[in-house]
Amino acid sequence: MEALKGKPILIAPAARLTFWNFLKIRFGYTDDQIRTYTFSMAPFLADKKAIQEGYLTSEPFTLEKAGVKPVIHVLADHGFDNYSTTIEWAWKLVEEHPDRVQRFVDASIEGWYSYLYGDPGPASALIKKDNPEMTDDLLAYGREAMKRYGVVDSGDAKTLGIGAMTDARWKRFAADMIKAGLYPASLDLSRAYTLRFVNRKVGVKAPGLARLQPGAFRGTAESR
Repeated sequence: MEALKGKPILIAPAARLTFWNFLKIRFGYTDDQIRTYTFSMAPFLADKKAIQEGYLTSEPFTLEKAGVKPVIHVLADHGFDNYSTTIEWAWKLVEEHPDRVQRFVDASIEGWYSYLYGDPGPASALIKKDNPEMTDDLLAYGREAMKRYGVVDSGDAKTLGIGAMTDARWKRFAADMIKAGLYPASLDLSRAYTLRFVNRKVGVKAPGLARLQPGAFRGTAESR
């Protein structure tokens, strides 16, 4: 990652407010490196020196199909300690219907165990129904990549189960973003999340799964 300092990097506009601030703090990147990422692989394929963000579970597959094996840097492996995928609710609903929230969270966790280590067929069928561009080989690649890189099952969830969160990790990430100037030092982090519905080891001993390996959510944005 240090070698990318000063070089042009294609990122999406939204990335300027998220992982780019981390890269500036940790590796000394500067805004004049930014080029616009358009969610197309064409610029990357046209330039052998190209660097861009991407989706770990799909774009390397597209590139390999085109005969290019990209060098992948997973930001989570370089200290970007955010929770990439979260379930978000209005506080009003959390306070008035906690049982509904708990059931949804539990079902989501059980679904991840089933998809990763059980039969992915039912979920894959629903994915293809909503997005006909998804193919069986791409879905298989994405599922394998999630397991290989620990996108869903690594870190704290080895002991707490999929979906794990901790106060320490939230505070660590908030401190980095406050340092970057994205949030004020007065930020009330307690209003951003709750651990009430997670860390219960839901699904860890679910029957009928081919293999169980508890894990945690990790960031999946990467540069190449």
